[in-house]
Amino acid sequence: MVLYKLEDFEPSYQESFDGHDIKGLGVYTQGTDEKVGTVSDVLVDEEGHFRYLVVDLGFWIFGKKVLLPIGRARIDYNIDRVYTIGLTREQAEDLPEFDERQTLDYDYEERVRGVYRQPTDYNNLPVEAATPLDPLAGLDPLGTPVAPLGTTPTYARDSYTYENEPALYGLNEQDHQTLRLYEERLIASKRRQKTGEVTIGKHVETDTARIAVPIERERVVIERVTPADAGTAVSGREADFREGEVARIEIHEETPDIRKEAFLREEVRVRKVVDQDTVETQETVRREELDVNSGNLPIEER
Repeated sequence: MVLYKLEDFEPSYQESFDGHDIKGLGVYTQGTDEKVGTVSDVLVDEEGHFRYLVVDLGFWIFGKKVLLPIGRARIDYNIDRVYTIGLTREQAEDLPEFDERQTLDYDYEERVRGVYRQPTDYNNLPVEAATPLDPLAGLDPLGTPVAPLGTTPTYARDSYTYENEPALYGLNEQDHQTLRLYEERLIASKRRQKTGEVTIGKHVETDTARIAVPIERERVVIERVTPADAGTAVSGREADFREGEVARIEIHEETPDIRKEAFLREEVRVRKVVDQDTVETQETVRREELDVNSGNLPIEER
């Protein structure tokens, strides 16, 4: 029978216990509530069944680790404690020390089981008693086989199975238990994520603008006209002949004076608006239902 450390057998074992970790839980004696030590590891068989808790007896025996059969332990996750059933300090001293480098063979386990198989313990256990091969074994008031007072059960090396001794390897059950049924529901939430980015800037474009400017130009107009008294003789004093007489007239014209000025053309206002929409999605959810197998026993559901 090969045993494995729980983490080596199933690295994600905590998922099976709703995130709880049995390793590190404090170990206490049932009834007296005396702290014995802590759980340092768990050993499982080839099918993953819990067989032993490795307990560090730091509060009783410093530096000693021993094996506690799972049937002699009760785990209470509500207060994160492990309770030992019937373990005494004397038994702890008699237990062989657990060494990870040591091979856990049948002989070693028999040494461990031998400490827990004290006849008084077997006959005092109310329900979970061993099923020995001894044909002289009797039954307790509930019909469970027990070893005769003053004897210990015996087993064969080749035919031994953990099921032979439910007192050591059977999971302890309470008279009243709460079985929680779970179901999955869709929980809607929103996650804000960036879907894009709008960049708004400006650039300069050039164009050719045309403008019409009215201008004025001056020009000289020379008119020759015949006066009404043409041909009339004039006196020598009126006839004033002069050479080189010049008449000067200034000529002007307008030229366009073009300059550029900047004017505000328009404003661009940037803002965001939120559009609301409803998105529907679907997922497969699971729900636990209760299966009751009572045989012929009457069951009352409330």
